[in-house]
Amino acid sequence: MDIRYTVDDKRLSAAEFIPFANGVWAGEYDPEKVQRALERTANITAYDGETLVGCLRLLTDGYFFGTITELLVLPSHQRQGIGSRLLQLAKEHTPTLLFFGAQPGAERFYERNGCKKSLQSYVLEKPAT
Repeated sequence: MDIRYTVDDKRLSAAEFIPFANGVWAGEYDPEKVQRALERTANITAYDGETLVGCLRLLTDGYFFGTITELLVLPSHQRQGIGSRLLQLAKEHTPTLLFFGAQPGAERFYERNGCKKSLQSYVLEKPAT
């Protein structure tokens, strides 16, 4: 398997990202909103040939704060080091510390990759309109 990684992949589009995301987290994704979201993050991608198989999205102000909005790898390509490599590339290329939450059950993955438990996370939901 020859995986190609791209840091700050400006070519990543909603048309490509949505089917990929649905392969990991099925949902109803709005193409215009997804495109705007992709344009606001630094996207680190992993391709197997022409197929997007992994993506880590970074959101940062460049000085005080950075977060990983999501780290996704297609189930068919999990446990092959792709997620670990994406996380390593994020560490190498972020201008800030990265704070992020982990899905339940993923804690060991992050700890094996040098991440340390930090702050308790909270959610502040936007009121329904």
